[in-house]
Amino acid sequence: MNVPEDLLYTETHEWIKREGENIRVGITDHAQSELTDVVYVELPKMDRQANAKEAIAVVESVKAASDIYAPVKGTIVEINKALEADPGLINREPYGQGWIFVLKIDNADDLSGSATLLANGPADLAHLSITDFWSWAFSDLCDDDLKGIFAE
Repeated sequence: MNVPEDLLYTETHEWIKREGENIRVGITDHAQSELTDVVYVELPKMDRQANAKEAIAVVESVKAASDIYAPVKGTIVEINKALEADPGLINREPYGQGWIFVLKIDNADDLSGSATLLANGPADLAHLSITDFWSWAFSDLCDDDLKGIFAE
């Protein structure tokens, strides 16, 4: 699994790359591999105000539709329009051309003090719960559909 050390990660499997007063956001390699083939991305609207932990985009795959959350409060200043024509970029380049949006953060301190942020590199990712991931990735499936997938 590819886990760049220079990014921040959330419990809902978004990655965050700091770019001055902005952050670039996408989904982790693990998330895209669990979703499998991404077939559609509903991008957020430009200039939209977003609150921390607010669902602002949707990634649809052949398995499920999953909300993508704003990691901190801010304003959408850029969206990855390339995903409209080629949503599979998320699968092929989750940390590169598969980014989803750029958020101008309201308060830079939110990045260091936010309860939304879970991990700061590969060592912290050991604490991610696969159960939490599945509840995120397959929130629209009933529990019976998930029985037997994991032996915990």
